[in-house]
Amino acid sequence: MGIVDEDIGRVREATDIVAVISQYTQLKRVGQRWSGLCPFHAEKSPSFSVNSEEGFYHCFGCKASGDAITFLREKEQLDFVGAVEALASRAGITLRYTERDEGEGRKRQARLFEVTESAAGWYHDRLRTSPDAAAARKYLRGRGFDAEEVARYRIGWAPDGWDLMVRSLKISQSDLEATGLGMKNKAGRLQDFFRARILFPIMDERGRVVGFGGRKLPDADGPKYQNSRDNELYNKSKVLYGLNWAKADAVNHGEVVICEGYTDVIGFARAGIPRAVATCGTALTEDHVRQLKRFTRRLVLAYDGDDAGQAASDRVYAWERTHDIEVAVVALPPGSDPDELARTSPE
Repeated sequence: MGIVDEDIGRVREATDIVAVISQYTQLKRVGQRWSGLCPFHAEKSPSFSVNSEEGFYHCFGCKASGDAITFLREKEQLDFVGAVEALASRAGITLRYTERDEGEGRKRQARLFEVTESAAGWYHDRLRTSPDAAAARKYLRGRGFDAEEVARYRIGWAPDGWDLMVRSLKISQSDLEATGLGMKNKAGRLQDFFRARILFPIMDERGRVVGFGGRKLPDADGPKYQNSRDNELYNKSKVLYGLNWAKADAVNHGEVVICEGYTDVIGFARAGIPRAVATCGTALTEDHVRQLKRFTRRLVLAYDGDDAGQAASDRVYAWERTHDIEVAVVALPPGSDPDELARTSPE
């Protein structure tokens, strides 16, 4: 499968290679070019050069070189088509494909992203305006969330109805199941997966909604958290909540903070540390570590100050040599978490 050559050319012309590479390493202008530490190998003195006019990069240390498409392929482990698609999305360019069947597969994925985006918008509007979300709004205010934060993190509310979202958005059974937003129940009716929960949209690093994390209200029945099941867009062992917001600050500061929950990520941002991410209902995996290494090799673990959190820290230490990373652990007060500390002691 291929992309029409003309469209590839349009993507190359529209891409700012300095902006793309700056998401992974800091660049400084040196004469007519840009220079920085190579994002492909560890070094202390900059040997990485970017020519913005010609759209090429070259490392004089490890000899890595290429254009923006090559760069994304290497950093994101994408195939050629995937790298072009990522750049086209940034530039707002619609691509044409040379083989119909494969093009249809790409169109299906795009449609699924439209479904999750529509659901995120529906849940968010429900939280802001619906009478049945009054208790959720009160709870969030009590946790220090203002309207700006609710909008920034696109927090939503899933009402306590069997199929309110399904009927409102008219999502097909195939798309519901592919995105994890719903299923067919024993009565043969389509039903919503999330009910009576505050929802935090989970996005991939490109800012596309791939799943949701749901928290019940304090007096409600059921488990405290309910996350999307793995589906065609979402794999909890590979996705990190907040990476879409955190990656730029992680590059600028040379570290990323890893915590346990969605509100912990938001709490770090409140405290002036917007480079925090969270695992989504699972332990930190080696796939997570590989993903974070694309932006920094220093991982700061900020798990809850309990035995389970500290045990997780001990396990990750074992990955330092395997993955050529540096691991540090924040010593939180016993029984505390970053969300609570951001409200009670942000310093």
